[in-house]
Amino acid sequence: MPEGHSLPYVANLSILFTEHPLLDRPAAAREAGFTDAEFWWPFDAATPAADEVDAFVRALEAARVRLRGLNFFAGSMAAGDRGLVSWPGREAEFADSLDVALRIAERTGCRSFNALYGNRIDGADPAKQDDLALVHLATAAEAAARIGAQLVLEPLSGADRYPLKTAADVIGVLDDLGHENVRLLADLYHLAVNGDDLGALVAVHTARIGHVQIADAPGRHQPGTATLDLPGYLEKLEAAGYAGFVGIEYVPDGGTVASLDWLPLTRRGQA
Repeated sequence: MPEGHSLPYVANLSILFTEHPLLDRPAAAREAGFTDAEFWWPFDAATPAADEVDAFVRALEAARVRLRGLNFFAGSMAAGDRGLVSWPGREAEFADSLDVALRIAERTGCRSFNALYGNRIDGADPAKQDDLALVHLATAAEAAARIGAQLVLEPLSGADRYPLKTAADVIGVLDDLGHENVRLLADLYHLAVNGDDLGALVAVHTARIGHVQIADAPGRHQPGTATLDLPGYLEKLEAAGYAGFVGIEYVPDGGTVASLDWLPLTRRGQA
């Protein structure tokens, strides 16, 4: 699959190598050839204990795996939560999560943060949720800029209450926000499932993309298990000027190591 583009890959260790406990996944990824990883929020709360943070950073360091991307705390993903950016009443948790993420970035060199926007909340005015989101995103963007980092904002599928479903939805927020270091996370799986036009994404929005993630669609498994032309879209994105990472964020069909047959060992690591 990778032939046709030279974009570097990064393994999402919140969805890959789940055969192993979370802190063992960097070593498992390194053994499989990966040198770069990204994670969803790797803790159970917005304010993990200091020893939890230390253990997470040490696991990356011991495996010699670089952290390239990290989600802010998103609430209970298992319960259907999809972020705190627009969630009234949880402002303190968002602020705490931002602080922890920045401290992890100082230790690991991570320079990309995924700020999941959050679901619509019963009883909350959507316009006020959007106003809160702009406040939170501006605060986080300014903090990230101080260390040369970016935020990325992601459309999602499979979450009816999540208001950002297309690239245009995110671009609208970015335009309202007006911070150059806040960009679109183009997850080709989510966008395809939501019926977004991936050709238009490349033609119109490539310059606004800060990160790309992949899984085949339908199914959300590894490339080659369904019908999405991932090689073609990645080649077009690179030709249009995208030069960032490609996050491997799929549910492995048949175990993680077996699911990686599509990706040669020579394409899993960076110098």
